[in-house]
Amino acid sequence: MRFPSTFVPGLVVAACLALAACGAKPEPRGPEPEAPPGAPNAALVAPADAGSSAPRAAVPADAPVILAFGDSLYAGYRLDPNDSYPAQLEAALNAAGVPARVVNAGVSGDTTAAGLQRLAFTLDNQPKKPALVMVGLGGNDMLRGLPPAQTRANLEAIVTAIEARHIPVLITGMLAGHNLGEDYRQAFNPIFPQVARAHHAALVPFFEQAVVGNPALLLDDHIHPTRAGVAAIVKATEPTVAAALKAATG
Repeated sequence: MRFPSTFVPGLVVAACLALAACGAKPEPRGPEPEAPPGAPNAALVAPADAGSSAPRAAVPADAPVILAFGDSLYAGYRLDPNDSYPAQLEAALNAAGVPARVVNAGVSGDTTAAGLQRLAFTLDNQPKKPALVMVGLGGNDMLRGLPPAQTRANLEAIVTAIEARHIPVLITGMLAGHNLGEDYRQAFNPIFPQVARAHHAALVPFFEQAVVGNPALLLDDHIHPTRAGVAAIVKATEPTVAAALKAATG
């Protein structure tokens, strides 16, 4: 899978903005805001995308918990909380007869290093032990051009720490943009399938496959999905999540 050429300019701009955000306070419609170390949930969300949000689906009290642990793509950047990926995924799973409560533990701006730093705090503060943890990190590492070896080491540490608590993992992968060069792509892109394979974790190879290059499904930064874009991602990923949850709960 490769990014179409229409996606590259957005990546270039977003990379510059993300780097600039490290030293300046972001504007409301600018790049992802940085999250404070150890932040337990997605508290940093800019104004919602225009339009009404869909109500959360009813969830059985005894439904298993999926912890969606990631960055802005999970947090619901510039969306109403009910339009975020975890919220729409929860609704889709329950509508399909797969009881699940999906907890949004996405923090905008998180790199794999920041995720690793807050992982134990997040897991320790869940009211109910998750049956499955979805890990969606690495996009900000790529946008900032961080060394792929560092991303791999952090992702390995995150998955290992979750496994140590006897919780299955599902990884949602990312692909590097063409503007970062062939060497970077060859080092970065295999990280997610290789870590998933090594840890026998479930895998969505490229989380944004359903929306990349489609302006109608992306915000004006050309990276984050709109409410409709999230719905497209949920439709593409829900079967994999459902299968992983069923395997986790026996």
